[in-house]
Amino acid sequence: MTSFAPLTGPLGFYPVVHDAAWVQRLLDWGVRTIQLRIKAADHAPADIAREVKAAVEAGKQVPGAQVFINDHWQLALAAGAYGVHLGQEDLDTADIEALRSAGLRLGLSTHTPAELARARAVQPSYLAIGPIYPTTLKVMPYAPVGLAQLQDWAQLAAPYPVVAIGGISLERLPGVLACLQGDQDGVAVVSAVTLAADPQQAALAGLRRVAGP
Repeated sequence: MTSFAPLTGPLGFYPVVHDAAWVQRLLDWGVRTIQLRIKAADHAPADIAREVKAAVEAGKQVPGAQVFINDHWQLALAAGAYGVHLGQEDLDTADIEALRSAGLRLGLSTHTPAELARARAVQPSYLAIGPIYPTTLKVMPYAPVGLAQLQDWAQLAAPYPVVAIGGISLERLPGVLACLQGDQDGVAVVSAVTLAADPQQAALAGLRRVAGP
């Protein structure tokens, strides 16, 4: 089994957003790693297909952009996406080999060391670890990982890049980053940008904090 295609740049500051307009906005602000996460229960299939295609096309127009599509792997494949992000349950149903052979990048969610081991066996492009902190955005059947465990689990993920996710505010970014050692690692945020009073300033602040001093 061959590995998934590697990332073309660091994950860095990695917002997760709910529509293609947000993807375009963030690209315009200089963000280069973005995930489109649309929940199927809230949208008609045609709407989801249109959003996925628009997000993929937006990413193709920006050199260095890494736009990942969450869950909707068939649509991502059809649109020629840069990458997809899947959960553990998707490993049972998604055509992993079709994604691999098409050259898409793959990110996989993990919440426990056992899930990390299962995801590593797929040889993905990166591994997500979370939730780092309690999150109100969705019900999680897992206890928060916390910073100490994040540091340990990130080592278990090697040699794959890691993105930390879950309840991470801009204020918490430096502490989370300190637990990650790889050049391509990153930190995913959701409400820290999309619910900010000034989303552009929040995105620019996130980029600065990830870039370091």
